[in-house]
Amino acid sequence: MASKLVMINVFVFDVIAFGLAVAAEQRRSTATTTKDSGQDYNYCVYDSDISTGLGVGAFLFLLASQAIIVMASRCFCCGKGSRPGGSRVSALLLFVICWLTFIIAEACLLAGSVRNAYHTKYITIFSESPPSCQTVRKGVFAAGAAFTFFTCILSQLYYSYYSKSRESLPVYDGEAGVGLGTYK
Repeated sequence: MASKLVMINVFVFDVIAFGLAVAAEQRRSTATTTKDSGQDYNYCVYDSDISTGLGVGAFLFLLASQAIIVMASRCFCCGKGSRPGGSRVSALLLFVICWLTFIIAEACLLAGSVRNAYHTKYITIFSESPPSCQTVRKGVFAAGAAFTFFTCILSQLYYSYYSKSRESLPVYDGEAGVGLGTYK
């Protein structure tokens, strides 16, 4: 049977990661073009940088969640074997899909955090065109949050199917070799 403690911890970490990713999307940096006091040049002014920290926090909580699942299931491939059947096939399929969604979520969260922390230093001197004030695109952290949600669901399903495939494994206590002692 699947450990309730593992499933609760993974769920809590995933919910925290999801909440931080949503908060990072809502608090993305924005930039405004400002003229200096002498009206000689334009430059970019960025607002708070809190979404970088929120994105990194979501990244770390999702990473911790995945680490708990991997340690609890021994990465699906280590340890004693599972019993053949639908549970093992489902666990294997969910394992692969869970890792795929995890990698996409982590890439979105990391890329969004790095891009949000980057502030352009461009200035335009004696020009009417404003400088390019680059910010993170809308939806990067939201994509990370969506894939965090998918990872949460898939990792819970994976762990329950994995546990189901391991719980009633038949144990063979007989002799492994062929007994030829009675034949002379």
